[in-house]
Amino acid sequence: MGMSIASGGKGGRRKRGVPRYRAMAEINMTPFIDVMLVLLIIFMVAAPLLATGVSIDLPETRAAALNIDQKPIAVAIDAKGEVTLMDQPVAPEQLAEKIKALAKGGFDERIYVRGDRAVNYGRVAQVMALITSAGFKKVALVTEQEKK
Repeated sequence: MGMSIASGGKGGRRKRGVPRYRAMAEINMTPFIDVMLVLLIIFMVAAPLLATGVSIDLPETRAAALNIDQKPIAVAIDAKGEVTLMDQPVAPEQLAEKIKALAKGGFDERIYVRGDRAVNYGRVAQVMALITSAGFKKVALVTEQEKK
């Protein structure tokens, strides 16, 4: 006559093995947040490494000749360490002013530096430092094409 407590109140027993779970309506955000935090850490570590480096545009030695409509600004350093700008000798103190006068495109003008094999690498670096300190950022080292 009386209802048993174990019956569940609906007049019968529950079947074994059938779960009473319903469909979950929420999206589980925990894996998404974990992935975003890992990516954030990776980019925070990698960003300073990408910002540092030398701002010199070095051409490959096996590259073909450049097709240029206008004559580029060329700085050459001979074996004695003397600097010439567009085949005219120039003092290192006057190099920046003369390049600024020749640069029609402003500071975005590309400047090619050619150094003799016998010249000291430090001398080439000094000339490139003079050019970049004047505000020019597109400085390229010119090499001869490799012979096969």
